Amino acid sequence: MEFADRRAAGRELAARLRYLDGQRPLVLGLPRGGVVVAKEIADAIGGELDIIPVRKLGVPGDPELALGAIAEGGTVVTNPDVLRQRGLGPADVDEAAAHAFAELERTAATLRRHRPPATLRDRAVVVVDDGVATGATTRAALRSVASRGARWLTLAVPVAPAEVLEELASATDHTVCPNPRVWMRAVGNWYRDFRPVTDEEVIALLHRQPA
Repeated sequence: MEFADRRAAGRELAARLRYLDGQRPLVLGLPRGGVVVAKEIADAIGGELDIIPVRKLGVPGDPELALGAIAEGGTVVTNPDVLRQRGLGPADVDEAAAHAFAELERTAATLRRHRPPATLRDRAVVVVDDGVATGATTRAALRSVASRGARWLTLAVPVAPAEVLEELASATDHTVCPNPRVWMRAVGNWYRDFRPVTDEEVIALLHRQPA
């Protein structure tokens, strides 16, 4: 299945989440592209839209190689293979996490315009991205949401590798992915329009909530 754009992907996911109608779920998009998808879902099922900021953790001296990810709230996940191959220990993870978390907080403040994050406790929460590749950032987001007391946790993504999706599904109450792939191309290859999303676009979506 190929999607016209992120909005079309969001509508496809929303059709599979109708059971949440009337529950005023919290729909959390991973910035930036995931917020466009999440907005369509939130509008369709009467949800509240917010973000779940996540940052990859770069290997010290080689920031393009990810050793894991950190999500809002300080939740960290790591890639044991990368840690072992590079001989990295807890101090290296802490250093990378501190740097990434500072960036994460700046991004969150910019996108939310300094308003506080939505309350998660005892709520049905849907975590949304525009696609999954390795799953590190998604895994961090799910753990962050679970640690903050969500009552029901759903993951909704348009496309993901089947093996990674199976692992992620074990951390949720419900997972929706209309396009699980055994062989995964780059996420953008599953969209006809996958143009970059700007901070300004995300801000506009977050602050244009339905009545």
